Amino acid sequence: MSTGRDVSVFFCPIASKRQDWRPDKNRFSPPFHPLFTNIIQKMANYTYLTQGGYERLKSELEELKTTGRMEAARAIAEARSQGDLSENAEYDAAKDAQGLLELKISELETVLSSARIIDESQLDASKVAIMSNVTIKNLKTGKEMTYKLVSETEADAKQMKISVTSPIGQGLLGKVKGDVAKVNTPGGALEFEVVDISVG
Repeated sequence: MSTGRDVSVFFCPIASKRQDWRPDKNRFSPPFHPLFTNIIQKMANYTYLTQGGYERLKSELEELKTTGRMEAARAIAEARSQGDLSENAEYDAAKDAQGLLELKISELETVLSSARIIDESQLDASKVAIMSNVTIKNLKTGKEMTYKLVSETEADAKQMKISVTSPIGQGLLGKVKGDVAKVNTPGGALEFEVVDISVG
């Protein structure tokens, strides 16, 4: 896939079609098996995005570099025209805003430069991986919830999208239907049964 940036289509190793092993129940609950510890460490070096997520961030970056910078420059120019800069609160505020804008631009450039685009059509629904839709049941309350595991950049609690690096995300990685994930939270350890896994 050519995007003009160092972006590659990512086929998640833990979503491989290979069926040469099946984790035992609770086998990969924290502390993690070395396989998944290694995967999580590698995830820290990249930003895994869907094609739509990548395009959204790319559009946001372009907006900040064009419209955002023009508006910041205009605000600075207007504040400067008011006179003595040493006592010009509007000028200081405009410069601070410009600094925050450039920081945001730098952050987005870093995210996009390390992005790996996930081809969801290649994912396997037999195990929980990044981009999996996972229905889990809280074994204490019996309540069921469905989450989508995504990168930190695309995480959105309102849309039930959780980061693979979150406690729940890490606890679910590699699980198969029927497994139980133990998740450590500030309120204590919780257990979730994997009820269903799907992709797309």
